[in-house]
Amino acid sequence: MSDSTSVTSSVEGTGSPADGPRLWAIVGATGTGKSDLALDLAESLRANGNPAEVVNADAMQLYRGMDIGTAKLAPQERRGIPHHLFDVREVTEEAAVAWYQPLARAAIADIHARGGDAILVGGSGLYVSSVIFDFRFPPRDAVVRARLENELEEAGTAVLLEQLRVLDPETAARIDPKNGRRIIRALEVIEQGAETHGAALPDKPVVWHPRTRLIGLRVDRAELVERLDARVDRMWATGLVDEVVTLREQGLEHGVTASRAIGYAQALGQLNGTMSESEAIAQTQSLTRRYARRQVSWFKRYPDLEWHEHPVDPAGLLAR
Repeated sequence: MSDSTSVTSSVEGTGSPADGPRLWAIVGATGTGKSDLALDLAESLRANGNPAEVVNADAMQLYRGMDIGTAKLAPQERRGIPHHLFDVREVTEEAAVAWYQPLARAAIADIHARGGDAILVGGSGLYVSSVIFDFRFPPRDAVVRARLENELEEAGTAVLLEQLRVLDPETAARIDPKNGRRIIRALEVIEQGAETHGAALPDKPVVWHPRTRLIGLRVDRAELVERLDARVDRMWATGLVDEVVTLREQGLEHGVTASRAIGYAQALGQLNGTMSESEAIAQTQSLTRRYARRQVSWFKRYPDLEWHEHPVDPAGLLAR
């Protein structure tokens, strides 16, 4: 696979085109129907001889057991279509985009080798970007990281964040001041000679795969808010707290990434007595709405992204 400076603007027919399989990316805010469209598109392609498969680009759906709070499709709901990079991390393990990128690209390469289109679907902007664009990460230095981790343990996040403000105020302003992991990563990269930690969409993104099609889903804002709030209510009604009880027994509270997931952090708070059920639900709804706004802002910066109103007929996409 080679880098390219343009995205495929037209697709003929529904089978595998003569010049090679495609990479589709279906993106947008949470709750806009991305998973349903991915399944519909894959079914349409497979019905016409293209063995399309789906690759996950939702950071929290990487975790085994985090199902209700991430709206993860159960295996029986996947219509017999192979799905990749679901349930590949334990809740105690870190899911970092630099870890994810090579695995996602390898899954895509395998799908293409079998003659199928790969459908990347998810709303985690940084994860999507790491796959579809020429997105490179600064190297790691275990010695520097260990020193910074010791300093964090001894002095706390405030001291390290102040160091980062001096060296890279722009990055410091973006990072959650309580997220010691990201502060350490930014300082680690700077010590290796980089000006910034690099976890952002490049100003001029270059497409990684030459036959990429970017599809964005959107829903009217008022309707989306209603849908998101209702989805959070359903999460509690269908057993999110019980799911978190099980995950806590598996070490959820010790996971640096999983424990911070929207909904899971609030369910933990409810179980630990720091908030009531109504407070946990209300906070999850508020954070979900805010997250959806950030997702839309992120994906708006993608060049050549085709925006579509939900629902989308896959036949229309394939006819273009």
